[in-house]
Amino acid sequence: MLKTFTARAKRRRPARRSILARHAVPERRMILTDAEVDAVRLSLSIALRSVLFSLPLAVAVAWLLTRRALRGRLLLDALVHLPLVLPPVVVGYLLLLLFGMRGPIGGWLYENFGIQLVFTSGGAALATAVMSFPLMVRAIRISLEGIDSGLEDAARTLGAGPWDRFFTVMLPLMLPGILAGAVTAFAAGLGEFGAVITFVSNIPGETRTLPLALYTALQTPGGDAMAARLATISFSLGLLGLVTAEFIARRVQRMLGR
Repeated sequence: MLKTFTARAKRRRPARRSILARHAVPERRMILTDAEVDAVRLSLSIALRSVLFSLPLAVAVAWLLTRRALRGRLLLDALVHLPLVLPPVVVGYLLLLLFGMRGPIGGWLYENFGIQLVFTSGGAALATAVMSFPLMVRAIRISLEGIDSGLEDAARTLGAGPWDRFFTVMLPLMLPGILAGAVTAFAAGLGEFGAVITFVSNIPGETRTLPLALYTALQTPGGDAMAARLATISFSLGLLGLVTAEFIARRVQRMLGR
């Protein structure tokens, strides 16, 4: 009878192992695959490059729109904010016409410097920068409009030159808008889809960012789990970016006593 009980116990052990193995499978599925990690890394890199590329230009354009009386100021303002109202696919198509291998700018860059933007991560950064540029300009412009112009006039009467007034007076006061605009543009760049896929296509390891990887997963049979993970990551990064932008703006304002 003891032998019979022992034999039954041995027969039950593999069943217990299989039950534990079945419960361990979902834990493995929560780990990101190499393709998903690559998409996250590429999205962060492209968004960061787009902000670094366009931030100095955004400061200059916001300054022109706020502090300088230009004849074509209304037209410049409309052109700056045009990506906000155009379909992103149209923006990507226009970039393809201008910066493609046969485009006037893209062809010149390739022939003279060997720089190719179409179908590359550099092109994805350019498309992301164009789409997020109005967000930066708007945040910096709002910050500039809240600065008393009398401070600049007082610095002028004390003998400060244009560059001294800008770097010692205006730039520190603009800092909350600059930081908030940069972080907001970075968060928006993580989710850019239409302009990127139109201009640089959907190339794994080169231009397949988080939104493009999510789109690919939705088009792949059995890719629901991957799509859910990528959507969760995108949502978390976007929310974190917006909260960070608001936190930085308020913290810098308190430091400046505003």
